[in-house]
Parts: sequence; C-alpha cells; structure tokens
Amino acid sequence: MNGAITWSMPQHPVYLWTLPMFHCCGWCFPWTVAALAGTHVCLRKVEAAKIFQLIQEHQVTHLCGAPIVMTALLAHGGPRTWNHSVKMMTAASAPPAAVIAGMAKLDIEVTHVYGLTEVYGPASVCQWKADWNDLPQEEQAVIKARQGVRYLAQEGLMVADAETLVPVPRDGETLGEVFFRGNLTMKGYLKNPSATDKAFRGGWFATGDLAVWDPDGYIKLKDRSKDIIISGGENISSLEVESILYKHPKVAEVAVVARDDATWGETPCAFLEIKSGESVTDEEMFKWCRENMVHYMVPRTFVMEPLPRTSTGKVQKHVLRSRTKELTKAPISVSSKLQNVGNTASSKL
Repeated sequence: MNGAITWSMPQHPVYLWTLPMFHCCGWCFPWTVAALAGTHVCLRKVEAAKIFQLIQEHQVTHLCGAPIVMTALLAHGGPRTWNHSVKMMTAASAPPAAVIAGMAKLDIEVTHVYGLTEVYGPASVCQWKADWNDLPQEEQAVIKARQGVRYLAQEGLMVADAETLVPVPRDGETLGEVFFRGNLTMKGYLKNPSATDKAFRGGWFATGDLAVWDPDGYIKLKDRSKDIIISGGENISSLEVESILYKHPKVAEVAVVARDDATWGETPCAFLEIKSGESVTDEEMFKWCRENMVHYMVPRTFVMEPLPRTSTGKVQKHVLRSRTKELTKAPISVSSKLQNVGNTASSKL
C-alpha cells in the first residue's frame, strides 16, 4: 500500500527487478506490483546495457535500486533507447546530488526513500512538491537528496536526542538520531532480548542513523552514529565528505571512513573508484579537496581501489575500516605519497 501510494503507481505497471527480492522482501514490491496487476521483469545480473535494453523492450515504468545502479546507468556508453518516462526509487545510501541530476537527463524520475529492514524497508520519502519544479535542476537534486517525511502507514518519525528522546529543533543544523514507531516497525530481534532492549527507547525504535530536521519537516541523514569521524574535536560527517568528492569529474564511487591518527585522533580516509580511462594522483585529490571543502574535513589518505560491496550494492564500510588498520600498522614506506599528503595537511591546518 505504501509503495503504490507513495509512488502514485497506476494499474498495470511494468516493474524491472534491479533490486533483489531477497533484500528486505524487495521493499514489498512483489506484493505491490501483484496488487496492481502489473508485470514483473526479472534480471539475473544488474548490468547497465541489459537494463537499457529491457526498459525499451518491455516499456518499463518503474524500478528500484541503490545509488550504485544509477551510477552504472550514467556510466553506460550508449544513448538512451526509450522515449517514455521512467520512475526509479532509490535508497540504501544517500544519492549524490550530481547523480540525481544525471538521472533527470536520462528522463528517469528519481524518488528518494529511506528505511531499514526493521521497518520493512522504505518508511520515509522525499515527497516532491510542485513548487520545486521551477527550481534549477541542481537545486532540485539537492532537495531530492534528503530523506523526507514518513510514509502514510508509518505512525511516527522523529529526529531526537539519543538519550532524552527530546526532538531536536527543526533548524537543519542540530544533529540527532532518527527514530521510528508504528505497526510497520518490528517487535524485536528474534531470540535476542538484549539487542531488542538496546534498539527500543521509550516506545521508539532507534535506527542508529544521525540526521538533522529541516524547517519544512523533512529530515536529512548526516551519517551512521558509528561512521562519524572525530578529528581534533571536530565531528566530520563521512556522508558530507563523500557528497563533495562525488563532484570530482574523475571519481566514479567513493567511501569515507575514519583512520587512526596520532595527532588528531582520527582523520578521514577516502577510498575511491576512478572512472574508466581516467587517473588521478593523491596530490591532485588532496589539492582539489582543499579547494572544495572545509580544511578539517579534507581526507589525509586516498586509496584508489574497487570498493567492497554486499550483494545488494551497499559499500561494506566495516571492511574499509579494517583496511585503514592495515594502513596504520604499515611502515612509513608503504606509500611516500600518502605520508606527504598527511604531513602537508597537518602543517596547513
């Protein structure tokens, strides 16, 4: 019901399965599409060329997927082959504004949702307002990158102090934890009462996600509580650093985690996948970051390698955090470039 209403889905949609059905029950779309007497178009592997082909061949109207699916579509070399509008729902991680803008050029309308397995998949949506249609495309993309307001059938959604449960001011700046409650929210973790007790506070499910609450009532995720980087006493949002790095013309994918630092406690470490046919040095990336973000947020370490992912496309940040431990323990000679970048950053702060 939420899927149909939130997306304004008509009767007989043609739904392409780029989202695995095993991932949180396919966000419940096996039932949504069936209830609307729609057509399921299935994929054995998520490949941009095949997606382009199937959208044209079956006149696909809807699909879902993580931002990596959108990135793959944008990286596809061939021209768009369809002449009808397509709607795509995305979640799993905050899509960069640049990716959303790129999808608009493909005539794919992106709806950004947010949720967790514990709330049966998407439970909030960046519900679009007609007034926003007149804004420049870049501004629309920034608005659409927010996580939004609760679904119709979700009873409660708030951003609040993790300890007191007092809602944070709707000022777009005060950081708090995201909480859900309602009959779409789980009762608890199976045979794990300690984890259940930890997850619920005062009748609310604590997501562990940190966000701000904007004046219009929409929320915007800043990070997972465990992914916040504390450097020299400053709290750094890894998502915010990632969103800026995505603007670099040679960067295809990025993930930022904390790396131990003897001086600052922690510093951002950026793992980058570079676009095919491109190359970039650590020094180039560092200089670009210094010019495009607040200096204390600038990563001190850049690692160019494929990002580890789950079967649903999520970046496995716990694996990357382990990689930073290897870098920390390695001798200084592991990379003179990285050491030079780090030394330069420290001296200029």
